[in-house]
Amino acid sequence: MKKEKIYLVLENGEYFAGDSFGGDFETVYGEVVFNTSITGYLESITDPSYCGQILVQTFPLIGNYGVIPEDFESERPWLSGYIVRDWCETPSNYRSTQRLDEYFKKENIPAMSGIDTRRLTRIIRNNGVMNGMLTKKAPPYSNEELEKIKEYTCAGVVNRVTRKEAKVYESENPKYNVVLWDFGTKENIIRCLTQRGCNVTVVPADTKAEEIKSLNPDGIMLSNGPGDPQENKGVIEELKKVCEYKIPIFGICLGHQLLALSQGAETEKLKYGHRGANQPVKDLSCGRVYISAQNHGYAVVDSSLPEHGKLSFINMNDGSCEGVKYTKFPAFSVQFHPEACAGPLDTMWLFDDFIKLIEENK
Repeated sequence: MKKEKIYLVLENGEYFAGDSFGGDFETVYGEVVFNTSITGYLESITDPSYCGQILVQTFPLIGNYGVIPEDFESERPWLSGYIVRDWCETPSNYRSTQRLDEYFKKENIPAMSGIDTRRLTRIIRNNGVMNGMLTKKAPPYSNEELEKIKEYTCAGVVNRVTRKEAKVYESENPKYNVVLWDFGTKENIIRCLTQRGCNVTVVPADTKAEEIKSLNPDGIMLSNGPGDPQENKGVIEELKKVCEYKIPIFGICLGHQLLALSQGAETEKLKYGHRGANQPVKDLSCGRVYISAQNHGYAVVDSSLPEHGKLSFINMNDGSCEGVKYTKFPAFSVQFHPEACAGPLDTMWLFDDFIKLIEENK
């Protein structure tokens, strides 16, 4: 069967011609980012942190184990588009329920295959992250079309991905009550908490500080999520109030950035971000290096941290801030994902540290 041609057009005018699979569309815009993970494509596809982005997988063959709903990180995919070198049309896995293109058709996510994804990745690495357009329209492209690509922004994405009402997840052996502030949380954060004896109440991003306090939590978890952290001014103001309650806090990814912003620190956009399962981070308390999974385009500026915010982890590739420990109130946060699926799990112990922090402050 002949495949329909589609095009990825970058804001600098470069374009790639490939084959369409997945959902039907005419034109889709997004921030083009790449992920270097070899496994875990289902977790990436369903990670809310990719909302508003066109995700490029550098690993050449994607879809070989099909679609496995039990491995999803949220109920649906949030990304704007998906790009691979080759997608496997005949997956082989006893847990698979359907092919990747069937899933994308059901969820109406446009996807593209048959391009040199590593060349595309080099362009992003050399020039920095840029916007792109997936389109059925063949070249050439006008200045007006390129300008429209440049104007695209990932705005309002936290409000899009956060749940609309609170939900409770109960542990089989409950010991603690934890509020998970949902900015686009991954399901495995919930699992990691319930496995450690926490009943988890997941609340929407627009929840007020007083509402969180009224739930009498033993601890507060700040989730991952998409977009520019500085855009979430309402959350930052409420988080500032929450910190005054001195309830133990653990922040991951966007939650880490929002916690820093609430304490007067600054964030900056990275050239092309960290997205993959092979990012080395150094624990400054002992000098040990861990391999971590990451998915973010912004970072906390460590030189802007307040006196009560101590740098705890750094990225070994570029020296950027990967973790902060606070001394004025019981809280710590990390930029990477200790709950990562499909891994690595080197830093899963941070959830145990959170439990210890809760116990110390009861």
